[in-house]
Amino acid sequence: MVERIPMTKKGHEKLRQELNQLQRHERQKVIQAIETAREHGDLKENAEYHAAKERQSHIEGRIMELKDKLGRSEVIDCSSLECDRVVFGVVVTLVDLDTDDEVSYQLLGPEEASVETGSISVLSPLGQAMIGKSVGDEVVVKTPGGVRQFEVMEITPPEEP
Repeated sequence: MVERIPMTKKGHEKLRQELNQLQRHERQKVIQAIETAREHGDLKENAEYHAAKERQSHIEGRIMELKDKLGRSEVIDCSSLECDRVVFGVVVTLVDLDTDDEVSYQLLGPEEASVETGSISVLSPLGQAMIGKSVGDEVVVKTPGGVRQFEVMEITPPEEP
């Protein structure tokens, strides 16, 4: 069974653009760099050649990874989400019941999630614990630091880019 990867239209497009950039531009640049380095002679001690070959390996690996992720992606339209329960794509505001700290996260797929941008993966322990919850519900999640308890304060649709 193929494991589907949930993602937004925006996230899917970002991966497609990266794949396109790697296939059409970076791949050509590294091929030219390898050719140029070959012209310098002895390949055993040619640092430019080895660096270019290593770069080529990274590019080809990333291309394969992106093709796999795009092939398994399940694009979810977040523009018309119901916001009565926590589902993929919504922004959830939680209050930590121990500290009274308030945090907001958008629930996204693992490819798009980034704490720096205020999003977490739907597959993370907190993400999984929030799915299906409503405003006022308690969310209990086991973390490496122990059990944390939150209350769902608000569920809102994502902002459109």
